[in-house]
Amino acid sequence: MAAVLVAIGVLLYLRVGTSLNHAVDENLEARSAEVTRMAREGSISRSILPDDQDEQFAQLLDGQGRVIDATPQVAGRPTLDTQEVAMAAREQTWVTRRDVAGLDGPVRILARPLATPDGSEILLVGASLGERNATVRRLLEELFILGPLALLLASVLGYWLASAALKPVEAMRREAAGISAAEPGRRLPLPQPNDELRRLGETLNATFDQLEAALKLERSFVADAGHELRSPVSRLHTELELALRHPRRADELEDVVRSALAETRLLADLTENLLLLARSDHGALPVRRAPVAVDGMLETVAARYREQGARENRRVELDAPDDLVIMVDPVRMEQALRNMVENALVHGRGTVVLWAKETGDSVELHVIDDGEGFPEAFISRAFTRFARADEARTAGGAGLGLSIVDAIARAHGGAAHIARREGAGADVWIGLPAVRTDPPANGERTV
Repeated sequence: MAAVLVAIGVLLYLRVGTSLNHAVDENLEARSAEVTRMAREGSISRSILPDDQDEQFAQLLDGQGRVIDATPQVAGRPTLDTQEVAMAAREQTWVTRRDVAGLDGPVRILARPLATPDGSEILLVGASLGERNATVRRLLEELFILGPLALLLASVLGYWLASAALKPVEAMRREAAGISAAEPGRRLPLPQPNDELRRLGETLNATFDQLEAALKLERSFVADAGHELRSPVSRLHTELELALRHPRRADELEDVVRSALAETRLLADLTENLLLLARSDHGALPVRRAPVAVDGMLETVAARYREQGARENRRVELDAPDDLVIMVDPVRMEQALRNMVENALVHGRGTVVLWAKETGDSVELHVIDDGEGFPEAFISRAFTRFARADEARTAGGAGLGLSIVDAIARAHGGAAHIARREGAGADVWIGLPAVRTDPPANGERTV
């Protein structure tokens, strides 16, 4: 604000000075025309009024610069030097003098050639710049007085306006300082005007809503994970403690070790699944895409479970086109398919079929069975972590299989789906964006 006021003051000072200079010059031109008429009539001594005696003067010089006629103030000697006289004899000339005998202060002079019956002469008129300089000086004094006052007033007004404008920000800051995990439901107060500040508050409140939802999900996840980890750890601890309580035969100890190994594998699988889901939450689930023949990948997964299905009098079959190739991470995608097949073998009945189809700009990988299918109430939360249908809670598993399927599908830019079949059974599938690519060289299948 100080810089603005200084700039305005300098501009005003220069403009006023320039305007006063123009006014003086215009007055001298008008005065010159009047004195020219008087000079031709024979005398210029009467061209000045009594109240102009200290302000204006006139002289008539011959070609040599000698005074022919003049007003009383400058009747003594010419006010132009030899060089200025020579210039004024040829053309109109403006001259500014710091002082002139008989006048106080600087003066402004207009000299021009004048043709008379007696020959070529020089007429000059002048005016004191004392009043002009006094006006400019008073303006400068007023600027030095009013400038600081204007700066002070502007500063106080600006501080008041800034304080009023930032008052809602301070209220939002105090409320934000009180938001914590212990009180996640608090939100920022929103100012009444529908301006940028209110929209910022709405955006931050929406962010807090998302963070609160994520916090609730994280707490639920930790609680469920703790519950799922507690059971195998407790069973493992109990078995080992009983084994050490009394002397055991070798075959009994072997049974205990086998049981402990099974519990340890369950813990390892559960831990790996939890880590995978944690990485997917942070957008860091790595996928290394490669061209994969769909029928080869499905055959690899089906072959893994055919022996298990045979022991339960169930078949694992395959139905996929032999020319369909997709760009996926084969390790991650096989993991998702294995989870889908295991889910069908554990919770479904009848034949398990792995099949694929290409529909326009997407590829679908399905796993279906002939069981009763998923309960309707369970379908909406099937991909939620630790979600299990009531009928499945006694069949083992931590309820993470379908969550991992969904995480892997999303890491590939797709989505996981689940539905009840029209006849009987469940249908779980992954929809992936179709990526056109050439099949693996030499007919090889990436597995």
